[in-house]
Amino acid sequence: MPVIGSGQSDTPLSDPQIAEIIESAAGQIDPAGKRILVIIPDHTRSCPLGTIVRRLRESVGSRAEKLDFLIALGTHRPLDDAQIDSLLDIDPGGRTEVLGDSKVFNHDWKDPDALTTIGTLQADRIREITGGASAGFELDIDVTINKRVFDYDLLMVAGPVFPHEVVGFSGGAKYFFPGICGPELLNFFHWLGALITIPKMIGCKETPVRATLDAAVDMISTPSCLLAMVVKGSDLAGLYFGDLREAWSAAADLSSEVHITYADRPYDSVLSRAPEMYDELWVGAKCMYKMEPVVADGGELIIYAPHITEIAQAHGAVIREVGYHTLEYFLKQWDKFKDHPWGVLAHSTHVRGIGTYEDGVEKPRINVTLATGIPEDLCRRINLGYRNPADIDISYWQDAEHEGRLYVPKAGEMLYRLKNPPAWARP
Repeated sequence: MPVIGSGQSDTPLSDPQIAEIIESAAGQIDPAGKRILVIIPDHTRSCPLGTIVRRLRESVGSRAEKLDFLIALGTHRPLDDAQIDSLLDIDPGGRTEVLGDSKVFNHDWKDPDALTTIGTLQADRIREITGGASAGFELDIDVTINKRVFDYDLLMVAGPVFPHEVVGFSGGAKYFFPGICGPELLNFFHWLGALITIPKMIGCKETPVRATLDAAVDMISTPSCLLAMVVKGSDLAGLYFGDLREAWSAAADLSSEVHITYADRPYDSVLSRAPEMYDELWVGAKCMYKMEPVVADGGELIIYAPHITEIAQAHGAVIREVGYHTLEYFLKQWDKFKDHPWGVLAHSTHVRGIGTYEDGVEKPRINVTLATGIPEDLCRRINLGYRNPADIDISYWQDAEHEGRLYVPKAGEMLYRLKNPPAWARP
């Protein structure tokens, strides 16, 4: 399936261009008589999803036997009807008018009855595809996935591509794993990303984690394709349709131009503001992941999000137990932590960042501070700093006379890198 579509970093696609690409995609898949499941992002990803869904209804749904949508939640909380309508830019009560008989499903990663096993990634295969990056942590992993995928003739992923902390760039295979999978592979590949570390992974196309996900996708017998978006502001800089890997590759190339900002020097203090779409620290922590490479040694990264009051609905209890720590903190005490969910441990290291653990003393490279609705005593207990968000004066970080400060008004999707990074931050 050849890749169709286009994109430029400095010129957004017009509505007619978007419509033409989706109509051409419909022609390629020949939807007549087919049951098609479109796998879409949740509200924590920026993209004009409502526009894309409407175009798919017009071009594909009008000809297909069935066109349904599955929200790739990963371990995020399920969306209620009002949230689904908001996600798809549908007025309350207007879903039938927009979607006709199409259904929208939530994924549930914790429900074994919603999952099916499609194969096993053997330890020796993992060692091979990760090139040794998983050394010491290889194990046989049952690959599970939402069993709805086998009720359809074609799976279409429709979602954006951004630099990503665990896999390098989001999109493509990631909509299957972790988007609609069970916990086994999810926990493993997040820990694999933690072992490599975010600065060496994020914004890189070919990574051991991406190779692992691609190997898992090969186990899915239902044919698949990808409609990959590259978002710039509220517009689409690019839209590509085709084979899952090839369309993703084209989108990742454009994302590397659109979504990476290079700084001349590191900043002593960064105020990283979380948009409202990040409704808990589990996702709001992206404001750290994308900014860590440009924070100076000993500097402070502040996640500014007065609206966030919860650590994580699904994983909060474990995070409260283990706290946020550097990778070495866990590796040098592995017997103590090995039975905790590896995906949560990975998240912990991602938030705390690069650092060391020697002779019982942990030394993170930078200070990570929450200016959120999470109480101070809890912030301290989970090993993060605290600032009262009401005391934050944004103008202090916007002051152009102080080059050591940086304010990012919508953090979490743009990656910041140094033009001349230190060794720990080089891919």
